[in-house]
Amino acid sequence: MNTVYPQSALHAGQRRNPAALADSALELARLVLVRGPVSRAELAQEMSLSIASLTRLGKPLIDAGILVEGELVADGTVGRPVRLLDVRSGGAHFVGVKVAGDLLQAVLTDLRATILAEASLPLAATDPGTVVDGIAELAGQLSFAAGVELSGVGVSLGGQVRPDGVVHRAPFLGWSDIPLGELLATRLELPVVVDNDVTALVAAEQWFGAGKDTAHFAVITVGAGVGYGLAIGNHVVRTPDTGLGLGGHIPLDPNGPLCMEGHRGCSTAMLSIPSICAQISAATGESVNYRRALELAAEGNRVAGAVFESAGRALGRLIALAANLAMANTVVLGGEGVELFAATEGTVLAALAADRDPEAAPVTLRVASADFTEWARGAAAVAVQAQAFVV
Repeated sequence: MNTVYPQSALHAGQRRNPAALADSALELARLVLVRGPVSRAELAQEMSLSIASLTRLGKPLIDAGILVEGELVADGTVGRPVRLLDVRSGGAHFVGVKVAGDLLQAVLTDLRATILAEASLPLAATDPGTVVDGIAELAGQLSFAAGVELSGVGVSLGGQVRPDGVVHRAPFLGWSDIPLGELLATRLELPVVVDNDVTALVAAEQWFGAGKDTAHFAVITVGAGVGYGLAIGNHVVRTPDTGLGLGGHIPLDPNGPLCMEGHRGCSTAMLSIPSICAQISAATGESVNYRRALELAAEGNRVAGAVFESAGRALGRLIALAANLAMANTVVLGGEGVELFAATEGTVLAALAADRDPEAAPVTLRVASADFTEWARGAAAVAVQAQAFVV
């Protein structure tokens, strides 16, 4: 697997080679960020180190102000009280921006990707200049209103993004090889990280969500298309093909409708919002949006009910495929079309069970918010990961 990692685009006034933490120190800092405040004993056990080795590893991080020691507390064991380690979560702030076809959604977060404020801006056009102007406006608006300086900005969008922040391919924007990271870093005079939107969601979950409880999980998103991402062994899976939408054409129903690429019953044809709305509109003669489609199904409309029932079965099969093939028994569902799960939960769970071995461990499902705020938080999380521990 050719793993690639997003890098911060820097403006001309920044150091090109800031000191990076060694792997062991970075893992310690990450664990404290994710689990803190936490005792040295817990950290030592997690990292398979002695307390003495953990203390030596942590001292330079404390001296650099990356980690801080709290007050003396009892940790529940026999012995002297201990000082818990933590990070200064309020000491750094990040803006995350999700670029949609007609909207920019932004959030301001702290070091733990906790959302402190949010703002959105309609996009009058999708050319790079308009998008850069909009992101700059939102970043300035959020930082000014909160009275904080930003440590970095993260941007996520649907498409193929190179590690250096160049958007290689984003069909919904009509972009090809646009150096978005460099354009924004120059404009904002801040480090900027650009990433695929689904991968950014996986990154947010890996540090601040499902990844706190498991080293392996999958993310499935349903919206304008179908997205799929994966974390294995506490690492987000990124390859040169990330962002091509390869999870969008997995065959799920041999009798299903065709997608735009001519694939019958693939995940895009069965689950995407445009396909669901098109099927119901064609059968009812009424042009429906997703909200209306959900309402019709809830009201007992037979056509809408049948379309959503088929979609629910397909979603259950897709979840089972993700769990079976990746051997990841935790699956996070997200995207603006995720209300499909609530509307067809029984059908989804029955299809999931049918495609799993009866002796297999149960699949844990986490359903994320349907709005774009969750995507924007993912973008902020990527910025946190890139900038939190640069010294």
